[in-house]
Amino acid sequence: MGNRLAGKIAVVTAAAQGIGRATALAFAAEGARVIATDIRVIKKDNPEQIETRVLDVTKSLNIKELSDDLGAIDILFNGAGFVHHGTILDCAESDWDFTHDLNLKSMYRTIRAFLPAMLKSGRGGSIINMASAVSSLKAAPNRFAYATSKAGIIGLTKAVAVDFITQGIRCNAICPGTVETPSLDERIAARGDATQARKDFIARQPMGRFGTVEEIAALAVYLASDESKFTTGGTHVVDGGMTL
Repeated sequence: MGNRLAGKIAVVTAAAQGIGRATALAFAAEGARVIATDIRVIKKDNPEQIETRVLDVTKSLNIKELSDDLGAIDILFNGAGFVHHGTILDCAESDWDFTHDLNLKSMYRTIRAFLPAMLKSGRGGSIINMASAVSSLKAAPNRFAYATSKAGIIGLTKAVAVDFITQGIRCNAICPGTVETPSLDERIAARGDATQARKDFIARQPMGRFGTVEEIAALAVYLASDESKFTTGGTHVVDGGMTL
């Protein structure tokens, strides 16, 4: 166990699996007290410094109840998201609304709920938003709703960063390439021919492999720590060269 985040309190959303879970574990391993949240009950095989909570990030009241309970935190990791497959012609208005509500508006809700106490504490803080390399920065086919929501995260991140830059609050975005997660496995399975679908996904990656959740979590630890205290408003790409 390290101490890069010793004494810090971190809230992680979408922490039941994938990048969110890896990030919660990485934060805890570096000494943070972690409140790991998800819409589903999180497995209990966690280190003792990880507290689990059920949280629906599409519900403002649920988020407010958690923020009121916790008070000032030091790190907010926004990891909740959903990948809608299809072009604009495949995207019903309900698909558009749900995608933006979960991927983008959820970050508005969490930041708005936790930021006041972060400011009042005088300790500053780090807000980390999960965007996407393939969809926030580079067009990908059949990702219309997802891409627009993830591009919006870049704008949200920069807006929060510039508004609170003199008050000790840093806000950064992580833009991963294709990462080996349960969500990716589900999308591969939905293609029908899972073997070919996996090959197709890997073919997009210049390094010839998927990223790992631990590689993304390592960047999140850096952005959460005081090592990055001169870094804000950044779009941090960890994509195996996908956007080159």
